[in-house]
Amino acid sequence: MPTVLCALVSLLLSLLYMGGILSPNDHLDELPIALVDEDAGPPLPGQRENLGKQITDTVVSVGSTKTSVDWRRLDAAAAQDALASGKVFGALVVPKDFTASVAALTTNRATVRPTLTVLTNPGLGSLGSSLAAQINQGAAHQASLTIGKQLAATATVPTTRLLLTDPVAVTTRVGHPIGRHSGLGLTAFYYTLLLVLGGFIGGNLINAGVDTALGYADSELGPWHTRRPTVPISRTQTLVLKMVMTAGIALLTTTLVMAATIGILGMDADHLPTLWLFSYCATVAVGLGVQAINAAFGGIGQLVSMFIFIALALPSSGATIPLEATPSFYRFLGIFEPMHQLSAGVRAILYFDARGDAGLTRGWIMIAIGVVLALAFGFALTHYYDRRGLRRLTPQPE
Repeated sequence: MPTVLCALVSLLLSLLYMGGILSPNDHLDELPIALVDEDAGPPLPGQRENLGKQITDTVVSVGSTKTSVDWRRLDAAAAQDALASGKVFGALVVPKDFTASVAALTTNRATVRPTLTVLTNPGLGSLGSSLAAQINQGAAHQASLTIGKQLAATATVPTTRLLLTDPVAVTTRVGHPIGRHSGLGLTAFYYTLLLVLGGFIGGNLINAGVDTALGYADSELGPWHTRRPTVPISRTQTLVLKMVMTAGIALLTTTLVMAATIGILGMDADHLPTLWLFSYCATVAVGLGVQAINAAFGGIGQLVSMFIFIALALPSSGATIPLEATPSFYRFLGIFEPMHQLSAGVRAILYFDARGDAGLTRGWIMIAIGVVLALAFGFALTHYYDRRGLRRLTPQPE
C-alpha cells in the first residue's frame, strides 16, 4: 500500500503541476485586454474613418477569429477603472493625435513619431502582465506595418520612405502601479499560500494532538512512547473540540503571518484590518475543511485534504499563471478550488484598494460557502457514524 500510494501521488503531482505551466501561450483563452481609441483626428484623404478607428476595428476583427484574447473596447476612464479593479491584464491605447501625427509623416512637417501606448497591470502577476504586454506590442507592430504600406505610396518626401516601413513607435508603461515591496505582483499568491498552509498544517497538527491527548493515538518522540488512557467521547464531540481549537489557534497564526510578512519583512500592504479579518477567516475555513475530511476519512484524510487544498489548488490558483493561459481542466478547477478564490481576495486587498469587484466579494462568498460545507459535511458524517455505533478504536495502556 505505501508503494502504490507513493507512486500515485508522485505521478499525479507531476502531471498536475507541470501540466499547467509548460505552454501558457498555447492555451490562451479569452485573456481580457482593454482597447482604447482616443483618436480625435479627421480621416486621411480618401478614407472614411481615422486611423484609430481602423486600428481598433482590425485588432478586434482579427481577435474575433480566435479566442486567445478578449478585446474590450473601453474609453480611457473605463479602461483605467478596469486596470484598477484587476478586470483586465493590460490595455492598448491609441492617443488623440494619432491620425494627425501619421499624416505629418508623409510631408516635411513631421515633428513627432506616432505612438501607441501599451499599459501593463502588474497587480495581476508578472507573467499575466507580460503576456498581455506581448500581445499588445504585437498588435501595435502589425498596425504599424499596415499603416506604413498604406502611406508609402503617397509619401512626397523621399527621406520618409524608410520611416514608413514601420512608422509607429510603441511605448510601454504601468497602467496600475503597485508597491516596490510587492514581489512584482506575487506577494498575493505567496501570502495566500501561507494562509492555506496555516489552515492545512494547523488542522492536521490539531487533529493528531487531540487524538493523542484523548488516547485514540499513540505518541512517539524518538525512543519515547506514550499511550494515554482513552477518554470516552463520541466522534461528533471530538470534531467539535477540534474545530473550536482550529478557530482559536488561527487567531495566533494569522497574526504571526501578518507580523512576519508586513512588520518584519516590510511587505507593501494597506487596509490592514480588512486583511487580517480576511486572512483569519480564510485560515479557519481551510482548517475546518481539514477537520471535516479527517473525521470522514480517518487515516487517509490527510492525503485527501492535501489534494483538495494543495495539490489541485496550487496549479489552478491563477496567481502565478493566469487561468486564461492554462488548459481547460485548470480553469474548471478554478471555479471552486479555494486557492483561486482566496488569492483573488488577497490580491484585491493588497493591490486594488480592497475593491469588492476586484475579487474580494467573491472571496468572502467562497469562504462562507466553504465554512458551511465543512460544518455540514463533517457533522453529518460523524453523526451518522455515531448513530450506527461505528465507534473509534480505543487502545488501552498496558
